[in-house]
Amino acid sequence: MEKSRVLPQAVLFACNHNTIRSPMAAALFRLRFGNRVWVDSCGVRKDAEPDPFVAAVMDELGVDMSRHRAKTFADLDDAGFDVIFTLTPEAHHRALEFTRTMAVDVEYWPTMDPTIVQGSRDQQLDEYRAVRDALDRRIAQRFERPMTG
Repeated sequence: MEKSRVLPQAVLFACNHNTIRSPMAAALFRLRFGNRVWVDSCGVRKDAEPDPFVAAVMDELGVDMSRHRAKTFADLDDAGFDVIFTLTPEAHHRALEFTRTMAVDVEYWPTMDPTIVQGSRDQQLDEYRAVRDALDRRIAQRFERPMTG
């Protein structure tokens, strides 16, 4: 069954630590759709520090990530999401538990962890860019850009 390409009212992106993949996805969604949709991100755990490579690759798009603070599902102020996009298997399982009594779509978007790549700073930044760009393409494919005017 094909998913609706219409913009939902509220979207959540979830990964393991809410420091790399889900905050990047949320920021990319905001960059693409502005304030038309409420968007948030969270992780299964929040035991990691902010990732400087995320800040660097998002800054290349003019996105300031300095105000992002990691949070978990338990830290969410509101659970009124129309769709939750999970970026890791662990986050997917947690989202299914989180939504078992809710009418919320949960979609799994497998997303590589760029921290597993070893190498020079430039090689690592290239991996973060690859994850960023893959998430942006996935968002663009999943949702049509609303008409302006």
